[in-house]
Amino acid sequence: MTNVTQNNSTQKKNILLITADQWRGDCLSAASHPLVATPNLDKLARRGVRFERHYAGAAPCSPARACLYTGLYQMNNRVCMNGSPLDARHDTLALAFRRYGYDPTLFGYTDQAADPRGLPPQDPRLTTYEGLLPGFNWRVGLSDEQLTWLSWLQRQGYQNAMDIASPGIHMPDGKPDDPPGGNAPLYSAEHTETAFLVDEFERWLAEQKTAKRKAQHNMAGGGLAHAWFAHLSFLRPHPPFTVPAPYNSMFNAGDVGAFAGSNDVEKEAAVHPLMEYLFSKVAKSGFIPGASGLVRDWQQSDLKTIAAIYYGMVAEVDAQIGVVLNALESYGYLDDTIVVFTSDHGEQLGDHCLLGKYGFYDQSFHVPLIIADPSRSAGHGQSIANFTEAVDVMPTMIDLAGGIVPDHLDGRSLLGAVEAGKLENWRQSAHWEYDFRDVSSNDAEQYFGLPSQLCNLSVLRGERYKYVHCAGLPPLLFDLQEAPDESINVVDDPAYAAVRIACSEELLCWRAEHLDQSLALSKLSPVGEKRKPP
Repeated sequence: MTNVTQNNSTQKKNILLITADQWRGDCLSAASHPLVATPNLDKLARRGVRFERHYAGAAPCSPARACLYTGLYQMNNRVCMNGSPLDARHDTLALAFRRYGYDPTLFGYTDQAADPRGLPPQDPRLTTYEGLLPGFNWRVGLSDEQLTWLSWLQRQGYQNAMDIASPGIHMPDGKPDDPPGGNAPLYSAEHTETAFLVDEFERWLAEQKTAKRKAQHNMAGGGLAHAWFAHLSFLRPHPPFTVPAPYNSMFNAGDVGAFAGSNDVEKEAAVHPLMEYLFSKVAKSGFIPGASGLVRDWQQSDLKTIAAIYYGMVAEVDAQIGVVLNALESYGYLDDTIVVFTSDHGEQLGDHCLLGKYGFYDQSFHVPLIIADPSRSAGHGQSIANFTEAVDVMPTMIDLAGGIVPDHLDGRSLLGAVEAGKLENWRQSAHWEYDFRDVSSNDAEQYFGLPSQLCNLSVLRGERYKYVHCAGLPPLLFDLQEAPDESINVVDDPAYAAVRIACSEELLCWRAEHLDQSLALSKLSPVGEKRKPP
């Protein structure tokens, strides 16, 4: 690990990292979405910089967050699926800021499984993928069982919340909302999981105000200034697709536009063996609690209803982000707090007849990124069209806080965009990976007849061409100028042979460039360790 040096303590800024789970990159009114309304995130974008073409590094949650939290691509952090342990040797965003004098505090979850080496066999950390990212303190957790939220609901007057539990608490009248109708769950808009975390954050923020006064008093005697680092990790708009009034009826299914790709499941499944596999496996119950059957069984009208519900979920989270911004202002923190908003991965939301986050389509990996630093006003209100990636977030946050970015990270600092609204000498494409192994069930391995090590793919997403290289399955190539919805695979078209070779070589160069550099940039010599100059 490379240490982060500390600047003068009086110059330290507060850091607020907000993640929303499964939020598509196009679902912002600032991004000109035809239906979605996100006034609070739009306001944040005007106070900072919005990155138009920002992409997750992997999917689902644990792999995506590992890229975000380590600044490393999946090929280096090796978190391949929910439950893959995060190697303890890797640095993390939270550990870096801890070295910088912060006490990183989590509200929600990080979905990182503990490194089992060195842990006793009966350690409870070996039973879950919902572990705590090294470096964070847990102010309040929010696991799949959602027990902390359910107990909070009981204190708000929902007497049977703990007995109903999750996912039943999300089901209107205890019944599956299938066919999807947007029926409201058993709790109100004031009592969502998002509202719960915001309530806890507001209480904590008040405590920080008191701590700041004490720190200022101690500074008179040579003490350190008080600055905080908080991570609000919201579950929504992750499934189950349900939201209370008024958000459940805020958008009409009839207003939802046409989905990308074909509305023919068989045609979509024929695009690639991985798609055929997913259509045979993705269940309705992963999106509507208690529903039976496969997502492929839903009609286009059902998917449009779900999309309308999802837009309502986005609006609900945006409203709670407004509460957060108001709290920062009321406690006097808004002008000295760096706020970063992003998501771990996207959501298909009916495009290509799919729900969830899988494979290679843009919708599963294109996510929002907004960075607002009050002290760097030159970039405020700018939108950046360069390709940016989840691995860029960690070096950027360290850079903004005045630290030294570790040289082994795969990402690059976005400081230039935040300071001046532009990026110089930047990458010309985005990259992500998707690993579909399942080392416990061996399901994908048996279906494809492949070892786990060959159940993965890498994506090169450029301005015009998108190339998908699969370790054990056929590749794909899309001409985004001719078919922006990725509906035509031209990988075997002789007219694209040269493009295919160029893309595969570029992807190979990308992988070679980003091989693990942890010690490769260091050399021991008679005068001691020498490192590559920054």
